Amino acid sequence: MRCHEVDYHIQGESMQLVEIGLDPGETVIAEAGMMNYMEQGISFETKMGDGSDPDQGMFGKLFSAGKRMLTGESLFLTHFENQGQDRRKVAFSAPYPGSIVPVNMAQQGGVLYCQKDAFLAAALGTKIGVAFSRKLGAGFFGGEGFILQKLEGDGLVFIHAGGTVIRKQLNNETIKLDTGSLVCFSEGIDYDIEMVSGLKSMLFGAEGFCLTTLSGTGTVWIQSLPFSRLADRIIACAPQLGGDAKGES
Repeated sequence: MRCHEVDYHIQGESMQLVEIGLDPGETVIAEAGMMNYMEQGISFETKMGDGSDPDQGMFGKLFSAGKRMLTGESLFLTHFENQGQDRRKVAFSAPYPGSIVPVNMAQQGGVLYCQKDAFLAAALGTKIGVAFSRKLGAGFFGGEGFILQKLEGDGLVFIHAGGTVIRKQLNNETIKLDTGSLVCFSEGIDYDIEMVSGLKSMLFGAEGFCLTTLSGTGTVWIQSLPFSRLADRIIACAPQLGGDAKGES
């Protein structure tokens, strides 16, 4: 199924939202609870499945939903359709500060691999599944990074990331980064997680025990402020959660 051709406008700086324009009959899918506002004529329905295969039966939908649960996502996706006669808009925002990245899947070989919670919305026709890392290191040390979201299609998808997003183009190169800083990468990139070398670096480096290694030719998106890092700082400053009070009068 070819993806619907939608257009968009991203608003804001550090706490962005994406406004998607839909012609009559066009549909966009999104994670549940991400809608910010919609104009009259837009209707929405929560469905089990992404709608990329109109002939998919109930068993297939249950299987796809079960795979999504492995990444910690909801069983359901919300479908927003323009049932009016004129062009209408619907907007989405993410639950924490960061940037929204539009990706044209046709320009990335039709496949994109994302960390959990990165997917925000996409044109109808995009297939949303999961992918398992084939590398032993990712399996032992990767935690949630062992299971990635796999997006397939030829239309627009919208990815959310914390802080500023940096796009790196690799040409038969290798880059290493903090495991939480990875947002997504295109086909052609080899993904692995490796232990930090040296006992002193492990114990006192404050960079974690593992690094994500990306090699090959393709595109990598990196976030400057992973949500896990932000959450750790909030917990550390919250006395009721066991942290120390800071900045109080």
